[in-house]
Amino acid sequence: MTQHTGLVPARWARFTLGQQILQIGVEMQRATSSLRADRLASLRLGYERTLELVDLTLEVNDDPGLRRELGLWRGVVEELHARAEPDPATHRAALKVLLQLHPEAAGQIPGLGL
Repeated sequence: MTQHTGLVPARWARFTLGQQILQIGVEMQRATSSLRADRLASLRLGYERTLELVDLTLEVNDDPGLRRELGLWRGVVEELHARAEPDPATHRAALKVLLQLHPEAAGQIPGLGL
């Protein structure tokens, strides 16, 4: 995982939680274009970038409810990453659940058709 190596926790912490969730969502949305068996390597890279941002978010936020929910959500992405075949339905459901974690992010759900 090298995409976000220059993104240190102190810099990530300057973003609001809504912005952090939206940026995680952007990585998931980018991965959506790779939801095909012939693009599995690209899909996995997208999940790795997503997990990097989730880890940063967990590191800089100390709200126990958020940490619990985002930690559970992270587990779903780990499972998607480990699958031998893409799972578009679970991918889209996971993206929707992520965006529902914050009102600012939830406003993007209709535009994404989720």
